[in-house]
Amino acid sequence: MSTIDITTSHDSRQSARHCHHQPLCPSADAPDRDAALIRVAHPEQGWSLLCNGVIVFEDTGELLPDGRTIPPLPAPR
Repeated sequence: MSTIDITTSHDSRQSARHCHHQPLCPSADAPDRDAALIRVAHPEQGWSLLCNGVIVFEDTGELLPDGRTIPPLPAPR
């Protein structure tokens, strides 16, 4: 089993109010949290870190900054 190294200069606990761009990214708790800008992308590992601290996975699952998980969406039939 491999591990994912998410060490970056970006503090993943930061919320959208720390964005340095306009419009500000939605917070990690917002329904549109996936609209935040990508800060770090690792497509070879299947994940990206968004500006709001959310980690999104290629299977559509998510890891929120507070440790909660969002399960992947069901595969289309």
